[in-house]
Amino acid sequence: MSDTRKGLIIVHTGPGKGKTTAALGTAIRAAGQGLKVLMVQFIKGSWHYGELEAAKRFGDGSFQIIPMGRGFVKIGAEKPDPEDVRLVEEAWRFAGGKIQGSEFDLVILDEINYAISYKMLDAGVVMEALKRKPEMVHVILTGRNAHPDIIAMADLVTEMREVKHPYQQGIQAQRGIEY
Repeated sequence: MSDTRKGLIIVHTGPGKGKTTAALGTAIRAAGQGLKVLMVQFIKGSWHYGELEAAKRFGDGSFQIIPMGRGFVKIGAEKPDPEDVRLVEEAWRFAGGKIQGSEFDLVILDEINYAISYKMLDAGVVMEALKRKPEMVHVILTGRNAHPDIIAMADLVTEMREVKHPYQQGIQAQRGIEY
């Protein structure tokens, strides 16, 4: 086995719970190893998520989370709200710049797969940036419906599959578990 080291492209996708949670676990592990981590949240923004407080507790800036959306995004027959599209584009410009820079060792693009599948962001633009990223920068992309071309270029892809969920039993989202 070779001792090749490189920045990985990692995708967490699928209909099951745990995509962001898996990325957060990797973020904590990376920060614990001295890597500097940035999570840009493309959709989240209106709720108070527990991970925001947890990242602040690092205190040294080694793990930063920046929510850049408004929260819930309408999908389906309707086109996305232009304001949501503007926020996604702004989040991408910010995150894309951070991927290309040398400030962070790991950049997490939380829920970017939703933004791409909802046609709020072009997959080709994201893929081009991933192809040009510095060699040792790791990037994690989360969200359902990951684009097939992004899956093909990734080094690691995990698909979360729902087997059982508390919502099916009428149990609401639990503080500290879902948010």
